[in-house]
Amino acid sequence: MQSINITVVQTQLHWENIDLNLENFTKKLAPIKETDLIILPEMFTTGFSMNPELLAKESSEKGLAWMQAMAKSKHGAVTGSLMHEDNGTYYNSLFFVLPDGTYQRYNKRHLFSLAEENKHFTKGHERLIVDYKGWKICPLICFDLRFPVFSRNNVNYDLLIYVANWPEKRHYAWQQLLKARAIENQSYVVACNRLGEDGNGVAHKGGSAIINYLGEEIGFDKDDNIFQFNLNKEPQDQFRKEFPFLNEQDNFSIL
Repeated sequence: MQSINITVVQTQLHWENIDLNLENFTKKLAPIKETDLIILPEMFTTGFSMNPELLAKESSEKGLAWMQAMAKSKHGAVTGSLMHEDNGTYYNSLFFVLPDGTYQRYNKRHLFSLAEENKHFTKGHERLIVDYKGWKICPLICFDLRFPVFSRNNVNYDLLIYVANWPEKRHYAWQQLLKARAIENQSYVVACNRLGEDGNGVAHKGGSAIINYLGEEIGFDKDDNIFQFNLNKEPQDQFRKEFPFLNEQDNFSIL
């Protein structure tokens, strides 16, 4: 039986305050002695800020170092997104950090033009697929949720992750799209969203969730909280054998 223990951290973020956010996440994770994977929201060190020129260097340096230390202390992987600077270019980057300090990175492809994210950050192109503890994991970021072709399970992944700053005013869409991605990809979906109002006055109500391959919500949280759960891969594998719908999917190419 291949199971994975996942910890989701849903909390308010302190606007553009890297040190205070890291202090908050450290306190919240203190009771967790051991876990396979910790999932944090999008831009968890700053909130969804469009000031990478001021914040990206410090965010990526301090944030990544903190993720590496946390992964080592909890004996599990840590993932979430940060403002990241790479040779003068700014990305909204998701890092998947292993307990030994090594990591893989995904640069958000679908930048949220309504907030002018595309004017401040450079979009990525390639998905990241992580092989971890017998699970094939596809981690994506917030607005990626609206684009089913990019999320398409054409590599037989076992777990789809979304880290987000998804606003309260579009909460219904958040709930429905997460279920749609689970059903169409016959995959567990784990989503981590933030709470509270950001520096632009945008409200967030959380709704972090765990959804199974049938589209059923098997875990949900609306409070400032961390929650842990175990996922078992065996029933998902069996369901795919009985209903091999993924074999009949259309092929798409993404530029």
